[in-house]
Amino acid sequence: MVSPWSDDRHRDSPEQRPTHLAPDAPGRSPRGRRRTEQHLATGFAPRSAADVHRPAPAARRIPYPSGVPLISLRELTKRYNGGVTALDGLTVDIEPGIVGLVGSNGAGKSTLLKILLGLIDATSGEATVMDLDVRTRGTEIRQFVGYMPEHDALPPDATATDLVAHLARMSGLPTTAARERTAEVLRHVGLYEERYRAIGGYSTGMKQRVKLAQALVHDPRLLLLDEPTNGLDPSGRDEMLELVRRTGAEFGIAVVVASHLLGEIERVCDHLVAIEGGRLLRSAPLDTFTERTGLVAIEVEEGAERLAAALVGRGVEARLDGRAVVVDVRDERFYDLARDALVDLDLALVRIEPRRRHLEDLFRDEEPGEVPAA
Repeated sequence: MVSPWSDDRHRDSPEQRPTHLAPDAPGRSPRGRRRTEQHLATGFAPRSAADVHRPAPAARRIPYPSGVPLISLRELTKRYNGGVTALDGLTVDIEPGIVGLVGSNGAGKSTLLKILLGLIDATSGEATVMDLDVRTRGTEIRQFVGYMPEHDALPPDATATDLVAHLARMSGLPTTAARERTAEVLRHVGLYEERYRAIGGYSTGMKQRVKLAQALVHDPRLLLLDEPTNGLDPSGRDEMLELVRRTGAEFGIAVVVASHLLGEIERVCDHLVAIEGGRLLRSAPLDTFTERTGLVAIEVEEGAERLAAALVGRGVEARLDGRAVVVDVRDERFYDLARDALVDLDLALVRIEPRRRHLEDLFRDEEPGEVPAA
């Protein structure tokens, strides 16, 4: 098992070991050689005090099978007793990366994550994770997946160290390795100094970090995070989003972040899967959602109403949007006309910038089931 937090990671053969870790490297003491041999055999290397704040290098990830999506859904449907449909014929392929699963509350996000983990069964359709069928290979899938649930299920009397180490052992790590890995992940999520405190005395933000740590401790290839910023204040959300970004970008772990907060998804993800009412709205790289709209916003210190009226009088499509005037720039004469209007009205220009589509527009404009080209 490869750890993204260890400096000396397990190699399959001596030929794959880097020279600076070779047991017989010049200048290394017998004790140091024994420690190095132990670390190479277990895959773990404890850090010294000087290393505590040193960024950990990215793990050597095992590549995904060529041409196989990380997650593949085909006509996936889930109906609960009482006629409630959580997922309705959902079909989409998800590639490795930091993927946002976005939708309003009740859109089916949590249900989808539980199906992917093999915790609940779909009513119909098919789903695979890393080419493993969720219906028959759920236990195997969970060996490679870390899951951060939306709601707390943390024992208040346990310490973060005890809980995370216990879950590491449940994942198959030996006791000593589980404790070492626990220390590393708690350092990564910012709880190293608080690791021996009872969880019942933690703030909401600290509890969210414990949940992230337990999802990471067994070194998963995929993280499923369900509303990771739930209950956090703006500062706590920023810190959690940065942790998610670092985990995906620096450690090479695929991440699926489920959230109803579109602004958060826009900040950390590079691909977006949007669902509503259990149906697919759109799946595409994030930049295609926020692409330029063909509109330009002209912001002035005052007099926006006069500027809009002047541009309309010159035959330009313009409308007010707060202190800005939003203009359709398909007319090649736009910039000349805008310059002349600003000069004639003696208005102080603040900025002119292209307008980009916001993620909120997606849920206003798209109909469920549409899958526009990426």
